Amino acid sequence: MKKLIFLFGLLSVWFVSGQNTITGKVIDANTDDAVQNVLVSVARNNNIEVTTDASGVFKLTNIAAGEVDVTFTKDGYSILRMPVTVIDGQAIDLGTILLKRFVQEDVTLISLTDDELNDDSTAADNISGLLQSSRDIYLRTAAFEFGSTFFRVRGLDSENGTVLINGVKMNKQFNGRPQWSNWGGLNDVVRNQELTNGLSANDNTFGGILGTTNINTRASEYREGGRVTYSSSNRSYTNRLMATYSSGLLESGWAYTVSAGRRWGDEGFNDGTFYDANSLFVSVEKKLNDKHSLNFTGMYAPNRRGQSSANTQEVWDLKGIEYNDYWGYQDGKKRNSRVRRVVEPILMLNHYWDIAENTRLQTNVAYQFGEQGRSRIDFGGTDLDVSGFPIGSGANPSPTYYQKLPSFFARNNPENPGLEFGAQQQFINDGQLNWVALYAANQSNLVAGGNAVNIVYEDRTDDKQFIANTILNTAINDNITLNAGASFTSLTSENFAEVTDLLGGRSYLDVDNFADDFIGNPNSVQNDVRNPNRLVTVGDRFKYNFEIQSNTIGGFAQAQFKYKKVDFFVAASVENTTYQRNGIYQNGGFANNSFGEGEQQSFTGIGAKGGLTYKLTGRHVFDFNAGYITKAPSIRNTFSNSRENHNIVPNISEEKITSFDASYIYRSPIVKARLTGYYTKMEDANEISFFFADGIGGDNQAFVQEILQGVDKRHIGAEFGIEVQATSTIKLKGVASLGQYTYDNNPDLYLSSEDFEDGTRYLGKSTLKDYRIAGGPQRAFSAGFEYRDPDYWWFGATTNFFSNAYIDVSPLQRSSNFYTDFDGQVFNDYDPEAARELLRQEQFDDYMLVNLIGGKSWKLGDYYVGLFASINNVFGKEYKTGGFEQGRNANFRELRDDSALETRVFGNRYWYGRGRTYFLNLYFRF
Repeated sequence: MKKLIFLFGLLSVWFVSGQNTITGKVIDANTDDAVQNVLVSVARNNNIEVTTDASGVFKLTNIAAGEVDVTFTKDGYSILRMPVTVIDGQAIDLGTILLKRFVQEDVTLISLTDDELNDDSTAADNISGLLQSSRDIYLRTAAFEFGSTFFRVRGLDSENGTVLINGVKMNKQFNGRPQWSNWGGLNDVVRNQELTNGLSANDNTFGGILGTTNINTRASEYREGGRVTYSSSNRSYTNRLMATYSSGLLESGWAYTVSAGRRWGDEGFNDGTFYDANSLFVSVEKKLNDKHSLNFTGMYAPNRRGQSSANTQEVWDLKGIEYNDYWGYQDGKKRNSRVRRVVEPILMLNHYWDIAENTRLQTNVAYQFGEQGRSRIDFGGTDLDVSGFPIGSGANPSPTYYQKLPSFFARNNPENPGLEFGAQQQFINDGQLNWVALYAANQSNLVAGGNAVNIVYEDRTDDKQFIANTILNTAINDNITLNAGASFTSLTSENFAEVTDLLGGRSYLDVDNFADDFIGNPNSVQNDVRNPNRLVTVGDRFKYNFEIQSNTIGGFAQAQFKYKKVDFFVAASVENTTYQRNGIYQNGGFANNSFGEGEQQSFTGIGAKGGLTYKLTGRHVFDFNAGYITKAPSIRNTFSNSRENHNIVPNISEEKITSFDASYIYRSPIVKARLTGYYTKMEDANEISFFFADGIGGDNQAFVQEILQGVDKRHIGAEFGIEVQATSTIKLKGVASLGQYTYDNNPDLYLSSEDFEDGTRYLGKSTLKDYRIAGGPQRAFSAGFEYRDPDYWWFGATTNFFSNAYIDVSPLQRSSNFYTDFDGQVFNDYDPEAARELLRQEQFDDYMLVNLIGGKSWKLGDYYVGLFASINNVFGKEYKTGGFEQGRNANFRELRDDSALETRVFGNRYWYGRGRTYFLNLYFRF
């Protein structure tokens, strides 16, 4: 009997203690709105934690009696800890808990989107914009701390990530990359972003191996109110002004958001790099009823900016890292000859249909049109002799043209050092583009009755693109969700050169002065044999003129399964892409292969991926993803020289990608960490570049298109990120990225040029295997801290270390052309050991950057004022962010002789990072 009484007592104690509960409701301290998905945990009961629901309500159960700390954690808010005394059998209601927002309020997005992104289609492209919405410490650091160094997550170009606006894909058909400047300056309205990392499941699309960013511009989902922001910087622009207002969802069922901005500056960090950009945005939504809603979005962000040059080390040493050779003085003002201009409005209509409680269909149509232009000087102006061939032409006006630099005179006139010294002093004291001389040359020719020798023109691309897609999301039950979509894209792309400034001349002769009359055909110099010897003026098309028509149709399907211990998904996609070139001009060098419609090219890509997440406990999670994707090459890498002919890259096929990653994730109220290992193999890719080369098949010179076909690459590495909430006000952060990105085979190398009798030459294999892929540092480390005061001010510091960055190697120098003479025989003075040293890939020096950041916010009644400031590269460290070997020294003899000089004439060209820069942001929110 005593045993039964004792057992009953134990059960009673267990039953009573099991009823110990803590409840409450969490709201935003500023807005009084309920805060969902706050992690609420009890420090002394490691396995007890819950999240708040849509109403901000939570309930903790089975709490042991005694003193406990209840911790409230959510990204974007300060951590809150509350001591609570738990008594057996007592239910505790904490009432309303106020959670305070961090003071910076997403200003980091404002500080970097327009400034650190290089939206040129160059090797310097980076992917910061893809990562800014992430809460993952590693990805945030990659975006905000590593972005200025051209760092690429997993060594991947941004074409491997997908950017959507309201579910509509924004990656360009030309190169596969998103054109961030199409919505530049609209930071207030593109901050609503959803990011999925890597191969993870995405509800809107199959995505790429780098992940997916979906920008939501639905009017009803913006916070009601307005915001005015002013920014100052010395990076790309010097001033920015933005204003945004959102109505919220009105009783009438309407909602609207409008935004406008302007960014401007006479000069950024690099000399002569002006910035002139405006931005307009409107989003209007009508909620038709409980099931249907329509949303219209319009974006217009015209922008112009002066470009900066990559230079040899000789130039950097003489002029410093702010130097830019593209500009010169005209009428007392700096004028940049290389101006990038983008004017591409986006119009979009989205229909949202809630078919059932757990089923939604979204249908979208979008139309984008407009133009991109890149200006430059054409100095090949000429007249014709009596036989119809060009006579005379302008000299290269670039102040860094090799025949103007001291190294040229040191090589060619070593007996007369005065010439080298004179060139050096001339370049140091001036060294800029001479606009006066360009006008003078044209005026001189005009007096003699001739045409302009020099002009400014734009390489233009005028696109018209229509996109339609539909996306279905349905929850079968609490555990299974299905996603599916279908899309169609039609692109018409006009490509041509247009005269923009005759520089005082009267007209310009539209012929190719650099064409080689290798077969005695006078038509070989004609850019358009159907309109020979045409004289053009401002606004006329010339040089080349063609269209590309592209159509893409595809779809995806995905199933997601979520259970207590295991989540997993599987997804598949298929996509067909066609390209066809239509030549408007009949190029004289390719008279039989340039005019009219070329052969249509068709590619079919497929994709399959899957992932599994195993939740060992609420704090220890393991995640695995794998995928196999084939995709069409971009337009840029399909046509070997689309400006002059229909030629396609030989043996072209779909690119093949195999990728997988595995992660361990730890998360608690104090520590969040992720360790990931990854492997990616790319096969059958194509790469095309353009340059002037000496030593092609001996002593010949030619302007060539270099075609690498069947390129394989391997990306392998690890990522680690950790953040520790050391106290309620101090957070510690650490990040490490270790990668090895290499060529994994010896691809085929072709050269294409109008100077070749057959147009194309096959040079066999380019021995690139195991060379490192260029594109920023392959190793990066970061350590820092943040202090956030309860009185809404904060500051932080980060130290970042970078290593293992490499020059972009020349494939031509690693082909048979490098060691064979014009007769195909190996050079009689060829030295394999010397060649190996000449072809050693340059590794850049390691470097460390220190960044500071801070801010303060104030609440003035119902209004908010915020100040944010940052200083990057506090100690003004000079470092190389990228560069490339010049392909001009195309054979062993040329490269050997040039490398033997104290200062190389055709040395590698580099980009340098910015020195010390600042960014200041002040906003008023109402």
